[in-house]
Amino acid sequence: MNEQVNVTKAKPVLPDAQTVTKVTHYTDRLFSFRVTRPQSLRFRSGEFVMIGLMGDNGKPLLRAYSIASPSWDEELEFYSIKVQDGPLTSKLQNIQVGDEVIVRPKPVGTLVLDALLPAKRMYFIATGTGIAPFASLMRDPDLYERYDEVIMCHTCREVAELKYGADLVASLADDPLIGEFVGDKLKYYPTTTQEESQKMGRITTLLKDGTVAADLGLPPLNPATDRVMICGSMGLNVDIKEICENAGFTEGSNSSPAEFVLEKAFVG
Repeated sequence: MNEQVNVTKAKPVLPDAQTVTKVTHYTDRLFSFRVTRPQSLRFRSGEFVMIGLMGDNGKPLLRAYSIASPSWDEELEFYSIKVQDGPLTSKLQNIQVGDEVIVRPKPVGTLVLDALLPAKRMYFIATGTGIAPFASLMRDPDLYERYDEVIMCHTCREVAELKYGADLVASLADDPLIGEFVGDKLKYYPTTTQEESQKMGRITTLLKDGTVAADLGLPPLNPATDRVMICGSMGLNVDIKEICENAGFTEGSNSSPAEFVLEKAFVG
């Protein structure tokens, strides 16, 4: 008598797999998700890692993503765009709790506090999902121990696209872990470029014409007192870098700290 053997197709083993613990969709273009943290992963707030899924060809499909959670968090958080025909994000946007994501535990990046010289005031300047590394840094006590004031400038096209950052900033003052560090040091400056909002305009224009300084009651950008971190589109990086250099700022790095830094790795 022949025994019937049920043959089940083995689930492909994901390298450097981490499990999704939470997914939040903000708009039809933006979502965030949290995953378990690799035991071997040590990172500085503001760094990024390569994450992804298996491609149709059976090979890992990876992109650089800033870690949006602080270095002390037991999980990793990421903030992502949705691109319907994007090789990775077209698939990534459909992940659910319990799914697995590849997380390569080798963090790198220039948006770290060690790449800047000491100063009084920190400006974070971001567009879109470029707020992710600053979401990490804003939750790091070290930021508030180094700076008297932190200004989070976030520009998006529409009001709904600001929600991730707005919710995060609103939660910090009452956060049981870092609320006492944040105190009244953090100033939030959101702007939109397409939809009507309390403050409209490109952050580059608002910095150049002095609107940001006037609105917040701050002096003009000064390399003696201010530090700047930039993360967004290539256009934003170029424009803000020019503003900084015209004001006398020098670009810094991990090996040579200075007055401003920008991130050159982007999510595809």
